[in-house]
This record gives sequence, C-alpha cells and structure tokens, in this order.
Amino acid sequence: MVLQFPSVIKGLKGMTPVRHWFLNIVRWFDSDAGADNLDSDSRALNLVRVIPFIALHLSCLLVYFTGTSTFAVMFALAFFWLRMFAITGFYHRYFAHKTFKTSRKTQFIFGILGASSAQRGPLWWAAHHRHHHQHSDQEQDLHSPQQGGFWWAHAGWFTCDAGFAMNERKVRDWLKFPELRFINRFDALVPAIAALMIYGIGEGLAAWAPGLGTNGLQLLVWGFFISTVVLFHATVSINSLSHVWGKRRFETGDDSRNNFWLALLTLGEGWHNNHHRWPQSVRQGFRWYEIDITWYGLWLLARLGIIWDLNPIPKNVQEETRKLDSIRRMQS
Repeated sequence: MVLQFPSVIKGLKGMTPVRHWFLNIVRWFDSDAGADNLDSDSRALNLVRVIPFIALHLSCLLVYFTGTSTFAVMFALAFFWLRMFAITGFYHRYFAHKTFKTSRKTQFIFGILGASSAQRGPLWWAAHHRHHHQHSDQEQDLHSPQQGGFWWAHAGWFTCDAGFAMNERKVRDWLKFPELRFINRFDALVPAIAALMIYGIGEGLAAWAPGLGTNGLQLLVWGFFISTVVLFHATVSINSLSHVWGKRRFETGDDSRNNFWLALLTLGEGWHNNHHRWPQSVRQGFRWYEIDITWYGLWLLARLGIIWDLNPIPKNVQEETRKLDSIRRMQS
C-alpha cells in the first residue's frame, strides 16, 4: 500500500516557497513524498532538506558538555565497525553488486543495520552506486571529483535534489521486497530508533552500572552522533579520495585508485581501482596482502551458511593482476 499525503504537498510547479519548504520537511520523514515532481537534475543545495544532516554534525559538539568515558568510546567504535561492515558488505557488495546470495531474512537484518548509518535506504544507495559504475568520472557521475571537485564528490552531492532522487529503474530487482522499500522510503526511522535505543542503554547503565561512567546523553553523543558522522565521512571518502589519491593497477577508463589506508578505514573498500576493474567480485583485495576485512567477514558468514554463492575473482583477472604487478616491479 502506498501512503497518501495531503494534496498541499503534491507537485513543485507553481508552489509557493512555504509549500516547498513544507514538502522538504515532510521528506525528512518520507523520502518518497512528492517524488514524481522532484527535480532529479538539480545540483543546487536544498538547505531545508539537509537540516537533519547538518544537525547530526552539530550534535557532535555536545561532547563538550557530556564528556567522555572508556565505555562510550568503545561502544562508538564497535557500532562504527558493525555498521561499516553492513555498508561495505551488504549495501555495497550485496545490494549494489549482488556478489553473493543470502536469505530474505538476512538481507533485511543487514539492510536495517545499514540504514542505521543514516546513509539513506539500501535501494537508494544501490541505485546511486550502480549509476556511478555506469558513468564513473563522466559528466553524468554525480559524485566524481573530476567533474565537481573534491568537496562536491565528498559531501556536496548528498545535499541536492539530484542526490535525494532515486531512479527505480536501477533497482528493479529489489522492488519486489516491500520490507526493503519500507526502510528505504522512511529512511529516517531506523536511525531515529537506533538513537533512542542507545540513549536508553546509556540511561540503564547509569542506573545499574554506574562504574562505567556513562549515561544516556553521553552514550547518544558518542555511540550515535559521533560514530555516525565519522562513518559517513569514511564511507564517502571512497567517492572523493579514492578517485584522486592512490595507485592505479588497472586502466579502467576512470580515475579510480587503490589506497591502503582507506582500505583499512573502510574494511577493504580502498582497493577501489581493483573494484572498478571487476565490480562483480565479492573480494576487492585482489592479492593476499591487500587487506580486505569485509571479504574476511563475508567468508566467515559463508562458512556459517548465512550467505552463499560468492562471486570469485575470475582467473583472467587474477592473471592480469599478477602480470601488471610483475611489470611494475621490473620498472621500479
């Protein structure tokens, strides 16, 4: 069932500024509101629409009032890495590229975990990423540093109507799952619930385990606000830094690069030139020494029978990798 909203929010043509602002506020809660009339080509800043994004960043400043504790920092790190795996392993390698198979239940669980990262829904994420691969570093690529500059590729694209729009044709294979469409449409719901749960955990610990030195607000600031903001910037660093900083093993027709440090930060996503050479592979580290923690985690899930049919690196790509590395060693 498609939820209907009052006619006041239908359409943008001829709309007064107040109605336009109202529609964008509604979109904080329902990203599909007025979607048929969204200007999917506009790259202008939509200030009203990004107020929650700005507020999330500003909320990190509350740390000066809450202070810190070892438990709060450790909780933030754990939640960061858990959600990073959900983004890299499932939002990216599963929803965007389908590099393995899993059950409907598992895809929903990791879809929820990924959605708690406040990087919008899994279908939106997959649609934009598939578009990126079709037009990498070309004019149509929404987050290319070659086209829009570093800061645009890093975060600017996330603040405009072209970034908010989702091309359903890119993700027709996922539209049959109503539960995925729900968390994709109401993409603020899961992060809000996660924030409330973390606050509740902090308040509970303040009452029942005061020796940990934390409370609801402190755990909310560290475990959700700071953890989520750092997670966002780590994720989008692949859009920006991995197209300007690093080494190129393959000639891929774009400017994708491999970067060891970004690979560590993003659980393996930093082997971006490898990924653009063969995006269908579940692995992004093509050599044994290219650390790809997401791959290790997915391998473990496969051993446990939670996922299966993992797409390997084709033999010809493995041979090409070894040949290029050998040539580079001889030239150095």
